[in-house]
Amino acid sequence: MNKPGQPFIAEARSDAHDKLVEAQEPLAQLQHRCGGDVPGVIAIPELLSLVRKSRKYGLRLARMIQAIDGDELVRAWVEVSPLGSEVEGIGGDEGGCLIRIANWQSAPLPPEDAAENEARKLAIDRALAELSARLDPQQHILSVESVAPDLADLARALRGSKSQAWSDFVDFPGLGSMPPGAATLHWRLLDGAECVVEGSDRRWNVTLLPLGKPEVASAGFELYLTAQAPYSPPPAVAAIPRELSIGSSIGRELSPVLRQPIARIIANAETIRTRLAGPLAEEYSAYAADIASAGQHLLALIDDLSDLEIVESDQFTTAPDQIDLADVAQRAVGILGVRAKEREIELVAPGKDEGLIATAEFRRVLQILLNLVGNAVRYSEPGSQVRIELAHADERILVTVADDGPGLTPEQQAVVFEKFERLGRTGDGGSGLGLYISRRIARAMGGDLTVESTAGEGARFILELPGAA
Repeated sequence: MNKPGQPFIAEARSDAHDKLVEAQEPLAQLQHRCGGDVPGVIAIPELLSLVRKSRKYGLRLARMIQAIDGDELVRAWVEVSPLGSEVEGIGGDEGGCLIRIANWQSAPLPPEDAAENEARKLAIDRALAELSARLDPQQHILSVESVAPDLADLARALRGSKSQAWSDFVDFPGLGSMPPGAATLHWRLLDGAECVVEGSDRRWNVTLLPLGKPEVASAGFELYLTAQAPYSPPPAVAAIPRELSIGSSIGRELSPVLRQPIARIIANAETIRTRLAGPLAEEYSAYAADIASAGQHLLALIDDLSDLEIVESDQFTTAPDQIDLADVAQRAVGILGVRAKEREIELVAPGKDEGLIATAEFRRVLQILLNLVGNAVRYSEPGSQVRIELAHADERILVTVADDGPGLTPEQQAVVFEKFERLGRTGDGGSGLGLYISRRIARAMGGDLTVESTAGEGARFILELPGAA
């Protein structure tokens, strides 16, 4: 199976546990530079994958592999033969493999794509952020969310002072102090800066993402605060309650404790999946993708349970305002656009000239639309459409999310808004809480959420809201 004209330049041998028991140069040096030893488990990911397949199936396999060797990318032709078979006089190590190397080539690593690296960094910052906010072009707070107990006071202050820049509420040791009444620092100075928050013992890194085109930041900013160290809760909070009551303990006590380690698992899994640490066999990349997906499911479940606690509270209220529903719909489509594109589903939102004004809380309406559109994308067939439509009904505004999916039977429609109801589906990542929470929020805003559907002909979820006064 050797390539014609490519003599072997090195040999090595592995045992039944995929340990490299002996190796010639340059393979031995690459094993060390990848963090392994001789003898030791094979540390070159693509070589390890090939050896395992050869040993498992008892076949002689050959292909090109690649690995990172310092600042160089190494490519080599590798032939792996199970020992114990008749391989040119070598035997006595049944279960291991003979490894032969040919056509060894090394070249400088290609330059990294700056845009791709920046997108990956932003995705990790979003996953790890313990405070996120939406800012207007003057860096004033529009909305803020926080999962960190030591940022609770900051989040409360930001929500109550929307006419001030967010940077007035934190200190920047590396930027010096701002004189009273001075203009807000330029966002490029704040992006990547380190800040200190009163009431928190941790240091925080700032990520500011400008929104809007063609003029940068014309649509405002996304703000993320990421901690430099994990949160260490007081002993009384660190202990998990002996009797856990869903809806009374998850959001208040466990959510802040669980979110950060799960977010770090997701970020590390994504780093592995995208091969940032070097070449990796496809099956290991798939494993990392499964880990990240499971972590996202856990985070979504924690969010749902936290929301469940909030919406079932007797004190739950919303903050109604005059909002343009076309704008909210376009933002929901923008957020879910990548997921829809992966499933080959077209998202259709009303245009800016189709806007209707309702009296509702912007953040809560967006939350409902993200749930409805996300469900439609999840259950629709590739090549279909998911549409958001607006209409007047007397003094009410109707926002309809329509899909071309399998639809719902009358029996399913009767229970679809019940708590933990998943209509018999398993393994789809849902918690069965999204529609229940969405209807509770809609009714708290003086509206309602209903469904119209015929099995096999798609579904229409209708959000009813009060029109503008």
